[in-house]
Amino acid sequence: MKIIYHCYGGTHSSVTAAAAHLGLLPDDRPPQTEELLAVPFFDTKEKNDHGDITIMGIDQYGNEICFVGQRGKPHLLENIVNSLAEHFAIPGDQFKLVNVMYKVNLSMKVGGTFSRRFRWINSGRPLVAWGTAKAYGQILKLVNFVKARELR
Repeated sequence: MKIIYHCYGGTHSSVTAAAAHLGLLPDDRPPQTEELLAVPFFDTKEKNDHGDITIMGIDQYGNEICFVGQRGKPHLLENIVNSLAEHFAIPGDQFKLVNVMYKVNLSMKVGGTFSRRFRWINSGRPLVAWGTAKAYGQILKLVNFVKARELR
């Protein structure tokens, strides 16, 4: 199965969810800033990367764990993926789209905008990392729900 976490830019909440799913981040506490910044792809994707599904790794059950940015259009992404799957006869149980966007808080939005859009990385990255740590409990809850439901 392919599990695809998605959010606006594909660089913060979806990357964090994929990393948590793979055990790259702690499951018992919010990550420290250094831990978030060590996650591959965290706060690195650019605007032209939106829509590119990136594989972060393979989980312990052999599932590909991916993430993607959808520019605030989750339904469009879901429609395209579902339509392609139907067209190419890919069974629905072979992939799962997981919207992480609704776990994003204001600090993540502002910090992400500063860091990615305006390229004010020195001020944006710490703010988005702080916001991500604050939202981590909710992101982890979603990841654990996905794992419990899809990986049994």
